[in-house]
Amino acid sequence: MTGNAAAIDTPPRSLRVREFFLARQPILNRQQELFAYELLFRNAETGPAEITSDLSATASVIAHAAQLGLEKVIGDARGFLNVDAAVLMSDIFHFLPRERVVLEIVETVKATPEVLARIAELRADGFTFALDDVIADTEDVQLLLPHIDIVKFDLRDMPLSALLKLTPQFRAIGKQLLAEKVESAEQFQVCLDLGFDYFQGYHFARPSVLSGRKLSPSQMAVMQLLSLVQSDADDAAIERAIKQDVALGINLLRLVNTPAVGMRHRITSLAQALMVLGRVQLQRWLQIMLYAEPCKKGRSMTPLLTLAATRGKLMELLAERLHPERRDVADTAFTVGIMSLMDTLFGVSMENILEQVPVVDDVAGALLSRRGFHGELLKLAEALEHIDEDGALLGPMLERFGMSADELYQIEMDAYAWSDNIARAAQQ
Repeated sequence: MTGNAAAIDTPPRSLRVREFFLARQPILNRQQELFAYELLFRNAETGPAEITSDLSATASVIAHAAQLGLEKVIGDARGFLNVDAAVLMSDIFHFLPRERVVLEIVETVKATPEVLARIAELRADGFTFALDDVIADTEDVQLLLPHIDIVKFDLRDMPLSALLKLTPQFRAIGKQLLAEKVESAEQFQVCLDLGFDYFQGYHFARPSVLSGRKLSPSQMAVMQLLSLVQSDADDAAIERAIKQDVALGINLLRLVNTPAVGMRHRITSLAQALMVLGRVQLQRWLQIMLYAEPCKKGRSMTPLLTLAATRGKLMELLAERLHPERRDVADTAFTVGIMSLMDTLFGVSMENILEQVPVVDDVAGALLSRRGFHGELLKLAEALEHIDEDGALLGPMLERFGMSADELYQIEMDAYAWSDNIARAAQQ
């Protein structure tokens, strides 16, 4: 993974997609809207072998772009891909949509004349470059900077003093700044004040209990309706509740008519929507609308909505694969995935959420302490999201479930596509 001739002359080892775990991590703009995803690949070898970032995996998966389905993974966003010297010098880039991809040069790359010439060639061909893990103003950094659009700083590896010194320097020469491993609202605010453009990390999905925070009127209406549905109220009572909130009825009709629902005909009335959907589907769309409600029309996708929808669908598809004869198990898995971020959405504790929305013991155990089958599925979904830290957990988890990395990969693809469709429809 350096710029030496051996690394450049050695083609990436031919690897099958199923030998790797794939994850996408959101990159947000200053408004905390989705800008891009970084695609991370991890070796899926099981057992005691270390699971680390493997750039030959990136090259292999790009070379099999038809299998990867890049558009399916990143949706309408851009995709950041890690590249080292060997990948840079390869001929895999014609597989990529250059207007949608940012090539992220890893910190081990040496700025040799051959590497600099190759980067200049790819840049002239329309590719955008980012420089990963900058912690000092080194000679290599200075040589690479003329070709770089975005400079990434890892907040965990960089002292605040160095950050305060370097950020004005790079901003002064017109570089965009991306803060990585932003894990708290306080870190996010510091980087905002320093003029950062983009942010990567799960600060947006961290529960932050705010005393006195109140739900919006629309969120209150959805929560009340959810309680009616889960307490098995009759259809007339549910329809009356929907009609009392015009925005709720409009949002429900809009979401029901999305491609992700798979309806063959347009749904034009609430009674028709309720009849066609049934209670289980109505419940899941209400859960999604809780996340969609804060969205403003015409704005970019909110990452919390996309993350919640992805978790829900991923867990549903996993449950379908593991218990194909139990539709109820898959429906519960979707509910657990969606509800697992409601404490973040509302700024209240999960215990408080469960006091307002009645759930069965299996759901409560999964949400509060990751217990039971659905708790295990939730831990798997969370490990995928944090693959750079928790990737070593994935192999043993899949072994317990009797699943292969290839099966997980295909389920991820379907979950990504479904959640992106939902997020787009919710903000039209």
